[in-house]
Amino acid sequence: MSIASVFDVALVALILAIGASTILVRKAFAAVVMFVVYGLLLSIAWVRLHAVDVALTEAAIGGGMTGLLLLGAVARSRSVNVGGPWIGRPARLATCALCALVVAGLAIAMLHPPEVIPTLAPTVMESLPQSGLGNPVAGVLFVFRALDTLLEKVVLLLALLGVWSLAPDRAWGGMPGLHVYARSDPTLIFLAQLLPPVGIVFGIYMCWVGAKDPGGAFQGGTVLAAMWLLVIVAGLQKAPAIGRLWLRGLLVAGPVLFLAIGLAGWVFADAFLAYPAGYAKPLIVAVEAALTLSIAVALGMLAAGPPERAQQQ
Repeated sequence: MSIASVFDVALVALILAIGASTILVRKAFAAVVMFVVYGLLLSIAWVRLHAVDVALTEAAIGGGMTGLLLLGAVARSRSVNVGGPWIGRPARLATCALCALVVAGLAIAMLHPPEVIPTLAPTVMESLPQSGLGNPVAGVLFVFRALDTLLEKVVLLLALLGVWSLAPDRAWGGMPGLHVYARSDPTLIFLAQLLPPVGIVFGIYMCWVGAKDPGGAFQGGTVLAAMWLLVIVAGLQKAPAIGRLWLRGLLVAGPVLFLAIGLAGWVFADAFLAYPAGYAKPLIVAVEAALTLSIAVALGMLAAGPPERAQQQ
């Protein structure tokens, strides 16, 4: 057995162990930490499967931003009564049986694949040069399933509206508290002064390189959101009030530009979300840049949570 095979087996065993620990641990904070570690390990697994785009998304969204949201939920739950009915043993056994059934189904599908696996990959690769993109993942997202990509960004905005709707009436239009994550200390302030310049450049690079190599709007937007949150949590900048016009403009800039280019496709390319010949790549890059800003602001405000105090005049 080669070293790579030993590493893969050890990685799978570690992922299963961390996943089981996430479910079995009793402390909510420990479960969230295990979940973040689980996401990072999955990122390594995706790299081993040569799916770098998926690995970047898993590390940024699955482990990073989702872990931050869960940490905020845990911190908030400590200050309120979140007690609920006790889940009995029959319900637990039924849940375990359902999970085992899903695992068995996935195992059967993986161990007994069809003789001829249907795929559109050759068609995609043949048509990819027409878009001017070098990254097949970006080509699929913005050419072959552009409507799904547009709706994903709309869903992100709807999720943010759902979080904002949790605010009390007196605080609507006001500012998120963000006190649930950390108390400002010299080390945090030092990191908030040191990391953002590097992180901003890296986030812009992730967006720009997505047209040719692994990367894109979600990965770049997540990095920018993390840098913004770091500055806010450190106390160097206050979280903006959700009623600010510039904030709402940035939130909708990406989806609105995407939709406008899609509607223009009816006029110039005879189809919705189609691109005129020779202009596909610059239009897609423009959409990616706008989406990066919108995603960064949306993820940052999602992590900040609902407004908790009225806007200061």
